[in-house]
Amino acid sequence: MTKNRCSDSEFDIDTASKLQMLQTMYKIRFMEELIKGLYKEGAVYGAIHLYIGEEAVATGACAALREDDYITSTHRGHGHALAKGVSLKQILAELMGKKTGSSGGYGGSMHIFSKSLGHLGGNGIVGAGLPIALGAAYSSKYRNSGQVAVCFFGDGALNHGTFHESLNMAALWQLPVIYLCENNYFSATTPIADSMPKMDNASRGAVYNMASESVDGNDVEAVYQSVANAVKQARDGQGPTFIEAQTYRIEGHCMVLPQDHDPEVLQSWMERDPIVRYEQKLIEQGLADVAKLEQLQNEVKQELAEAEQFAVNSSEPEIKTLIENFYD
Repeated sequence: MTKNRCSDSEFDIDTASKLQMLQTMYKIRFMEELIKGLYKEGAVYGAIHLYIGEEAVATGACAALREDDYITSTHRGHGHALAKGVSLKQILAELMGKKTGSSGGYGGSMHIFSKSLGHLGGNGIVGAGLPIALGAAYSSKYRNSGQVAVCFFGDGALNHGTFHESLNMAALWQLPVIYLCENNYFSATTPIADSMPKMDNASRGAVYNMASESVDGNDVEAVYQSVANAVKQARDGQGPTFIEAQTYRIEGHCMVLPQDHDPEVLQSWMERDPIVRYEQKLIEQGLADVAKLEQLQNEVKQELAEAEQFAVNSSEPEIKTLIENFYD
């Protein structure tokens, strides 16, 4: 169910923005591939949950937001942070435990945070971002600031109490929040079919009388259009929206736990790679050619190399600062 759906033409994307979205997806993909290698070398700490294959969701969603809008993230949150504007330098430094990281080196992979960019943090607790986004949206409405909150969460959170409690309150109070479910078909190592008796996840938002829809999460423009429409409705005082973005996690749950994908299913999703699909689309539209794609990739690789060197050369936090910014 979708209420008061605006026409897609209302959110047309210019060429520069399309190329920027492609480059953002390159950044996320190349960054995650680098992090995977650094983890194996012991250069980054903690459990690492890679976002490879899901780049279009964070990219499309954050492209529809203002800098002062809020997001809440998950344990699989590097892509969300980068798409919201957190720099490669800050992300890599955080993962390496350096004081130049986004959380001073104390948070690590699952706790990237940026107050100035409205990034309210990742979380190792499934579904924990749902009530946090609710609170941010309540604050926005109370202050009449025009800000919206986008809550990224996985399909595993759909069965948690925080999901139902948050959507119920958001709908009752008509809060400016978008609940964006990244359905990557796995809750840790459990296939979604083993944990849900019904796969029509968009209907879960509809039961709370809010605008709800399911979109192709591997189509960056489809995600952008859906979130842009939801953002407009939220800013216009029309309340929350629930969006299910269907995508697929190419890697395992994390770098520690092994996971066996069904080879045929994995291959079918890899053929729908969001980056390859968008490259082909831009070429077909005459907006890019192979040389342009290589240019965008090389720019990202150069920025990533500089960020890695920055993180490597950064200092670790001092023991005396360990309890700063901690509260009882």
